[in-house]
Amino acid sequence: MPKANTLTRLASALTYPLRLDDFLAVIDPRHSSRQLRAVVTKVTPAAPGVATLTLRPGRGWLPHMAGQWMRVGVDVGGVRQWRPFTISSPEGEAPSITVGAAGDVSTKLVNDTRPGDVVFIDQPEGDFLLPAPLTTPLLLVAGGTGATPMYALISTLLARLPDADVVLLQASRTPQDAIFAAEFAALASRHEGLKVIHWHSRESGRLKLAASIDTLVPDWRDRAAYVCGPTSLIADAEAFWSDAGLPLTVERFTIPRIVDPDAVGGTVTFARAGQTLDAPGASSLLEVGERAGIELPSGCRMGICRTCLKTLKDGQVRDLVTGSLTGEPGEHIRTCVSAAAGDVTLDA
Repeated sequence: MPKANTLTRLASALTYPLRLDDFLAVIDPRHSSRQLRAVVTKVTPAAPGVATLTLRPGRGWLPHMAGQWMRVGVDVGGVRQWRPFTISSPEGEAPSITVGAAGDVSTKLVNDTRPGDVVFIDQPEGDFLLPAPLTTPLLLVAGGTGATPMYALISTLLARLPDADVVLLQASRTPQDAIFAAEFAALASRHEGLKVIHWHSRESGRLKLAASIDTLVPDWRDRAAYVCGPTSLIADAEAFWSDAGLPLTVERFTIPRIVDPDAVGGTVTFARAGQTLDAPGASSLLEVGERAGIELPSGCRMGICRTCLKTLKDGQVRDLVTGSLTGEPGEHIRTCVSAAAGDVTLDA
């Protein structure tokens, strides 16, 4: 180890003023001691406006568990922006993300990313995981891109327990919009315990669990239930399983915000960055900072993981989920779900 440190110091002296990492990155663009990176090895269409990106992470990546998510960063208009994406590949395989073109970051990933491109990544997170024991019968309800964690869960489970008892209820607008439909069908053809039920809203209307579940999945009460998908589907599922007095495991992509047309914003001063910006009452402080190119920590972007916490130095903020106001100097606020309610200063 002392010899290795000596060689490192010697190499750093020879490459000064550049860092040794800068030269290593020329050889392997994934290399960085400061930020994890990954090379995109494959881009596969998954549905209209949806693509699966297979990644080869650099050194330091920790293997993911089925159902987890990861942050991915790309430069949009010269500003690095981060978003969380579910890892859709099973455990033991290279991480893949399946992305729908619905925002600046996801649209760039779907439309502009090619094999060989490099993206920034963070370690996998999340607890939307397989149950213990694995023999527990499952009901997985997925809507839209909510199929992505379900594919990781199902393919991982069947690799470990080929006769697992799983029902997947997949809702999509049309058969063509059903993400991983072919992959689910292939798994069901090899595993008798997997039953896949499709619900197409263009033909049958929006899936309403209370009206349909007894017919679609008669034994739903005897299964551990998981749901992932649009806000409306999750709200419906939560109310339904709550009324039944049964547990439900939920994975969200977004969280409903209170829309107050009379909400007054202000300005936000990022003290360390030395910038004061206009902050509309409907925009989170995180979004305001990102649009200006200020690098701020973030994770789930729903106020759950608390990665985005920053210290409030002055002013009041409004919680975009509850509508409540807070303005205690020194308080840690969740910038992803907090908006300016007047002029605000953050220690950021």
